[in-house]
Amino acid sequence: MAINRRHFLILCGTLTAATAIKALSDPTLAQTTTQAQDESFKLPPLPYAYNALEPYIDEETMRFHHDKHHAAYVKNLNAAINKYPDLKDQSINKLLQGLDTLPADIRQTVRNNGGGYINHKIFWEIMKPNGGGTPQGKIAQAIQKEFGSFETFKTNFNNAGAKVFGSGWAWLVLDKSGTLKIINLSNQDSPIMQGLKPIMGNDVWEHAYYLKYRNNRGEYLKQWWNVLNWEEINRRFLAAKA
Repeated sequence: MAINRRHFLILCGTLTAATAIKALSDPTLAQTTTQAQDESFKLPPLPYAYNALEPYIDEETMRFHHDKHHAAYVKNLNAAINKYPDLKDQSINKLLQGLDTLPADIRQTVRNNGGGYINHKIFWEIMKPNGGGTPQGKIAQAIQKEFGSFETFKTNFNNAGAKVFGSGWAWLVLDKSGTLKIINLSNQDSPIMQGLKPIMGNDVWEHAYYLKYRNNRGEYLKQWWNVLNWEEINRRFLAAKA
């Protein structure tokens, strides 16, 4: 049946009114809409399926890691920022670089959850199905120059991850002089807090590997190289250099 412009506008108005009435009668719907509007930071979707990194990282781990842990960091970060509307337009880099200037009551929350937000965003992006192999492009040349060989780099990077006491991350970063360095950081601290540029990082919190590898962090560190997205890592390196 054909519908003219007048009927279309009436229909749209009716639907809008119905939605508004439903929101008034359903506080949960209204609250969800308000919360969505208040989110400065969004949970980024995984760039691949939950099971895409198997057999090295299992589907169950990916679901919990992304949908529960990463989502919690995003939720807590937004809740802290919402207390101070003037902070809502700041980028995550600016927030983390300026932690000392933040209100005292949210400073630690932003440190923990802002770090968790950006660390995991990078983590998902530098992995891919059918990844691994050896680095290509400028990042390969830089690794060779700084560490002597790719194998030496892998050994040093894994050692950094193994030496984290408790929870934390191993990172390849570009320092202020433009030199590649391997560091490890505790909890969800980000290299950004130290003025460093993160190129690639491995999550060595137990939630990243315990369901599959149990307490064998060393085996997780070893197998993780099979899912690396060297194209993305090289892109991050070039962007950091630029």
